[in-house]
Amino acid sequence: MILGGPLRSKFEHALQEQVLSLKSPLEMVKPMVYSLNSGGKRLRPLLLLSTIEVLNPKKVDQAISTAIALEFIHTYSLIHDDLPAMDNDELRRGQPTSHIKFDEATAILAGDALQADAFAILSKDESLQAHQKIALIRELAHATGSSGMVAGQLYDIKAENKTIDIEQLQQIHLMKTGLLFIFAMKAASIILETDQDEKELMITFGQHYGVAYQIHNDLKDVIDLKEEVDGLTYSDIINHKSTYPSLLGVEQAKVSLVEEIQLARKVLKDLEKVSHKSFQQLDNFLTPLEKYL
Repeated sequence: MILGGPLRSKFEHALQEQVLSLKSPLEMVKPMVYSLNSGGKRLRPLLLLSTIEVLNPKKVDQAISTAIALEFIHTYSLIHDDLPAMDNDELRRGQPTSHIKFDEATAILAGDALQADAFAILSKDESLQAHQKIALIRELAHATGSSGMVAGQLYDIKAENKTIDIEQLQQIHLMKTGLLFIFAMKAASIILETDQDEKELMITFGQHYGVAYQIHNDLKDVIDLKEEVDGLTYSDIINHKSTYPSLLGVEQAKVSLVEEIQLARKVLKDLEKVSHKSFQQLDNFLTPLEKYL
């Protein structure tokens, strides 16, 4: 099960150790810890660690710091997404958002700290070689910054109350959501130093998984409004954002979800042929996305 087991336990233990090592004021640590421990499924770090475990279990420990840095970035993005100037959400996963639990200024600063600390974690990772750390920092900055997640958030806000086409929606979600999943796969390739064929397949899996994940979340929002899925909130509806169901219709969105899952599974089969390893562990990430089909 992707949300539990030894790998999840290993990650949670390492994350808590990282938090305990912070030399920050208590007023800063509290909102950081609150948001890090707000019930997320850890999909991005677990995707990275699971890929490593499949291809070379002996290198899982070398990927822990990168997994923590990735979760720091994801958590920072959620804190900022929830702010009044952004999605203006008061709840995340059934709990008060950071700016409600504390205050707006504290939430902003906690997000800033998590973002900066993520790169510090990568730079201090003694289990990796210098060229690997540089590559990881470069790729995470690209996935996160002005041409990645942050830009995707900007385009997402600018698209509110407007009609956009499916290609524009796909680009927004690639940048806002997909690039961190792709980074998880790129990071695994960097840490494992895979060959180019494996790297390209891993990245392609991350692309298809990211799209499938977003379509699933959009369907969840339409079909079952009483729950949240890993950070998705009612604000998509309140803010009149375009989604896959709103542009394609629910049934066609389901068709698109099936297509993306099938493409992701085909990539896993190709990876198995190239690596001679079983990728059932990554297939398990896809199964929960079939819930609303």
